[in-house]
Amino acid sequence: MNIDWAALGTVFGVSLVTTVALVGLFTLGIVGLSKQPEPAAGGGQAGSSLLLARAGAYVCFGLCAAAVAYGIYLIVA
Repeated sequence: MNIDWAALGTVFGVSLVTTVALVGLFTLGIVGLSKQPEPAAGGGQAGSSLLLARAGAYVCFGLCAAAVAYGIYLIVA
């Protein structure tokens, strides 16, 4: 039995980077959804900030779902 250590190291590195990226994206999505509206002192800026945070959260969740779907595609194909 001969182990290709370079290929094993490559798989480990790619898996580690992908895992950290997906967890980071999911965390950003959770933070974006947990943002609470602040009282607007200057006339409505808090509402747009909240909408921007929610939109960013949905983008993060969409990217996570796309990465999971791509992984399933790679396994099935």
